[in-house]
Amino acid sequence: MKGIRLSGTAKRILIVVAVIAAIGAGWLWMQGSGNDDETLNLYGNVDIREVQLAFRQSGRVAQMHFDEGDPVEAGARLATLDAQPFDEALAAAEAAVAVAQADLDKLRRGLRPQEITQTQEALNQALAVARDAQSNFDRQSQLLASGAASQKTVDAARAARDQATAGVSAARAAHSQAAEGFRKEDIAAGQARLAAAQAARAQAATALADTTLLAPSTGTIIARVREPGSMVVSQSPVYSLSLDRPVYVRAYVGESDLGRIAPGMRVRVRSDSSDKTYQGQIGFISPRAEFTPKTVETTDLRTDLVYRLRIVVTNADAALRQGMPVTIEVDAGQASDARTKGR
Repeated sequence: MKGIRLSGTAKRILIVVAVIAAIGAGWLWMQGSGNDDETLNLYGNVDIREVQLAFRQSGRVAQMHFDEGDPVEAGARLATLDAQPFDEALAAAEAAVAVAQADLDKLRRGLRPQEITQTQEALNQALAVARDAQSNFDRQSQLLASGAASQKTVDAARAARDQATAGVSAARAAHSQAAEGFRKEDIAAGQARLAAAQAARAQAATALADTTLLAPSTGTIIARVREPGSMVVSQSPVYSLSLDRPVYVRAYVGESDLGRIAPGMRVRVRSDSSDKTYQGQIGFISPRAEFTPKTVETTDLRTDLVYRLRIVVTNADAALRQGMPVTIEVDAGQASDARTKGR
């Protein structure tokens, strides 16, 4: 069938009609997409916190209970050190506490009755010696007056009397001390020694407890750094743990869109790996501008200054993995309400 030939006027009419139709379609598209101005799309990456787990004590690794990829619950026993040196240190510390406690009890009770009796007998003996020395001195003094004794003999008797008198004073003081008990200062020193021994025992008990490494939170083992038999020093990592909660998204917003978001706004998070939509909330907007990092995938933001924001994903699951690129949809109309609540 031969094609229909149009005149020049008909062709011009068709061109005008096509232009009008294109303008109309464009206007209709703009009308249909007018609501999209209220939706702000941001781009970022999943940011899951990781913890480097290490013993607080040095020693030899006895057991490693988990492998890479294993899920763990908070409080789970991850690894243990050889506890024998720490058990022995705790036993020695407990013995030192027992000795310090016994010494303090002895100071508080004072001397035993038998020891007090011994000091009393020593005092009685000193008194008897003093009486005999006094009698001898008196006798020698009388003999000196009659010429029956020499001055040298009298002087020796006087010295023996004085020595016996001093012995009485010493024996009386020892008996008084035994009867009264130890001084308050001695008891205070004993209490301080006991407190120091108890503190050393507490340190030994803490060191023994530190031979067990516990999971601080629910998560997944992503690295097993050591094996049983390895010697480790304090703070040397043995596991890397990826925390299940919370899951964050690190995103960036340009300065021109900064007024369209606010902390507390609800967002939707989508990834390329699934059709699931995650719910989140803007938790932090940096007060400082920075250059767009290389991880941001939008072309128009790569050379601009942007502001970092952190989004908390409330219904995260295992499909969100560290570093995964995601798209964040923000209903910008929430901004004014969020600012009003924040005031």
